Amino acid sequence: MLVLLLRQLQLLLLLLLLLLLLLLLLLLLLLLLLLLLLLLLLLLLLLLLLLLLLLLLLLLLLLLLLLLLLLLLLLLLLLLLLLLLLLLLLLLLLLLLLLLLLLLLLLLLLLLLLLLLLLQLLLQLLILLLQQLLLLLLPLLPLLLLLLLLLLHILLLLRLLLLLIIFDVIVFVNF
Repeated sequence: MLVLLLRQLQLLLLLLLLLLLLLLLLLLLLLLLLLLLLLLLLLLLLLLLLLLLLLLLLLLLLLLLLLLLLLLLLLLLLLLLLLLLLLLLLLLLLLLLLLLLLLLLLLLLLLLLLLLLLLQLLLQLLILLLQQLLLLLLPLLPLLLLLLLLLLHILLLLRLLLLLIIFDVIVFVNF
């Protein structure tokens, strides 16, 4: 009887041990599962963090690209403004030159008009003077004609005298 009891006790102990082992195995499995889950969660978190970092980097790159584009646009606008200012300055200079040329032309025209007026006045004065001289010299015209004839005769005589002197010199030199 005692042997039977001992065997049963042994069997019970064995069963208990088996149960304990099973429980330990289950616990170990659960722990392993928990560890795996934790690792998976950590991996997921790491992946999420990496994705977030990548997204942040992409956003930063996009922002940098946008900033660069904005800077380029600003530079282009500045260049366009400078070109427009230069064109405006050139146009203003051309307009000023045209105005100066027009003023010079007007001055030249005024000077020409003044000269024409002066010439007309001078011509009128000359005509008046000639008329007065003619009126004065008309009574003296016969006397002037006589004086002119006398001068012509004197010139002819002088010429003859000169020819005679030249002839005498030639004859004297020949002899």
